[in-house]
This record gives sequence, structure tokens and C-alpha cells, in this order.
Amino acid sequence: PPPPAVERGAAAPGLWYEKAAPGDRRLGKVVTIAKSKKFRDNHGKVLLEGHRLIKDALEAGAVPQTLFFSTVGHLKRLPEAEIKRASLVKVKFEDIKTWSDLVTPQGLLGIFSKPDPAKMSYPAAQLTNSLPLLLICDNIRDPGNLGTILRSAAGAGCEKVLLTKGCVDLWEPKVLRAGMGAHFRVPIIANLDWESVATNLPAGIQVCVADNDPDAPAGTASVPRGAGRAASAPDSPKAPVKSSPKAAPEHEDEEETAGIPELAAQHYYEDWAQTPVAVVIGGETHGLSPAALRLAASTGGRRLVIPVVPGVDSLNSAIAAGIVLFEGKRQLLWRHKQEDDRQKLPVPG
Repeated sequence: PPPPAVERGAAAPGLWYEKAAPGDRRLGKVVTIAKSKKFRDNHGKVLLEGHRLIKDALEAGAVPQTLFFSTVGHLKRLPEAEIKRASLVKVKFEDIKTWSDLVTPQGLLGIFSKPDPAKMSYPAAQLTNSLPLLLICDNIRDPGNLGTILRSAAGAGCEKVLLTKGCVDLWEPKVLRAGMGAHFRVPIIANLDWESVATNLPAGIQVCVADNDPDAPAGTASVPRGAGRAASAPDSPKAPVKSSPKAAPEHEDEEETAGIPELAAQHYYEDWAQTPVAVVIGGETHGLSPAALRLAASTGGRRLVIPVVPGVDSLNSAIAAGIVLFEGKRQLLWRHKQEDDRQKLPVPG
């Protein structure tokens, strides 16, 4: 809880705030603790910073606990009915600048209850443009990459995003910054094991993987060091491709890597986006889990290859995700247009 106020003020009729003493160390400690994963896990709360992110969170139904602001003008730009539920604390901008992780702080911080995707109200424009396209993030451990991937997923109109247990914390500040509000635009279900990933997928879905290894010979594929970081295409991309257990991450047990199934490979721009479809993007270091390949094989999925110039290193996972997701969007929209055109054709006789 915030420390006792030295003064009380009104931002609007019925909207009261407390004014904290400048440089109050207790407040700084509250904000510092709120940035930690331990705080998020133990108390079910997250720290959000900046007007855009906090406004998006409030409009999506996230519950504010405490808002720290440097000028009353910040409150006037937020939905009044929502912020009345929070403790409002006015502090010096110099204090927020000290607490902030941003290069140019905006003077607004908030502690929220950790949002539940099942209870969020996502923007109407997002729902209207949603596609039967899902994203599965497998061991994405770089916070900047994960945030960028989530932003691409929201931009492409993904219906849902699933994060495996190996991914970086969804509410880590760097993920939030890179996500640019994606957390409150698309349902994101985090910390899933592979059994739970499967239960969160709609019936009849096909799961494809962005799975490339620049060192694999043509016609083969390993569990790549950077699956999702697409590399040069094999000479025969439609040939069946078998992942090699010996290239699996060092921490995987032999039993885990045994019996990895074969997946047909094709270029990402060829037809693969059936309805509905999910894409797995693997992490930066170890790439795709054997479980991801098994899930794809069980749904008749494919390995999607993004060809790059020979000798160029594989693509970053966030870049690969953007390429594959927007190609999936293009294919789904084209298929939808073709179906509409067929329905408009006159019936003979």
C-alpha cells in the first residue's frame, strides 16, 4: 500500500488522490518490488507504465490497484469510472523518472491485478478482424523478441496466442514495452505444458512449425538451434523431413527426443493456411521442442521454410514470426474472398 499522504486533492468531482512526500523511499521500494517476477507470481499483480499501456489495460477490463502520476492531466486522459477503483497517488516527476525503466518517462505508473485473458474485453476492431490463426511460442526467452512477436500476432489478427512454460514471463517490463499494448488486444495464455497447449487448441486445427536449420543437408531437418529463425530452403522443400534427435537441445532427455516424427516441408508462401491453423515459433537458443514437432505431426502439419540467401545466418524468431503470420493472414483472407465470390455466382436454371 502507498504511504500516508501529506496532502489530499481532487482531480475531478468525486475523484480524489493522495499527494506523497517527495523522495519517499517507501514508495520507491513499492515500485521496485512490483517490477519483480517474484512479486508478480506471489501477489498476482503487475506493473504497467505509460499512458497508452495503462489506458489499453483499463479499457480491456484490467483492475487497477494503485496509480502513481506526476500531474493531474494524466488522470484526465484515463477512463474515470475505471480509475476510481484504484488508490491514486500524486508524486514528483523526478521520483517517477528514478523508478522508470523508460528513456523518456511519461509520468504515469500503475500496479494492476494480473489480468485474466478469459475476463478481458478486447477491442471491437480486434475482434472484427480476428482470423482462425493461432500462434504457439515455444521457449521464446528473449523479452524483446517475445514482445515483438506478440505485437505481430495482434497486428495479423491472431485469434489466440499460447506460451509454453519455457518462455520468458509475459509480464516482464521489457516484454510489455516491446508488445506495445498487444497484451490487451489478443488473448494470451501463458505457462502451458504441451498437454495443456493441445487442450487450448480448437478441434480440427492444423499445427505448422517454422523449423529450419542452416546446417542440415537437403531433405533433412534437425531440431534446430533457432527454430523459428528461418534459414535457406532445402533443395526439395516438399520432401518428407525428419528431425534428428542428435541435434536436440542438450537438456533434453534421450527419451524426449526419441521417435521424432517426419514432417513434410514447404516454402512459407505456398498454400498451408487451412481453417483453423496454428503456427509454432521456436526459441532463439534451442529452437523447437520435440513435443512441438509431435503435435504438428499429429495434426498433419507441415514445416514452413523461409528461404534466405545461402551463407546468411538464420532469421531472428520475431522476424520469422512476422513473416509467417502475415502470410497466413494473406492466405486466409484470399480463401475467404474466393468463398464469397463462389457464393455470389448465379445459380444455373
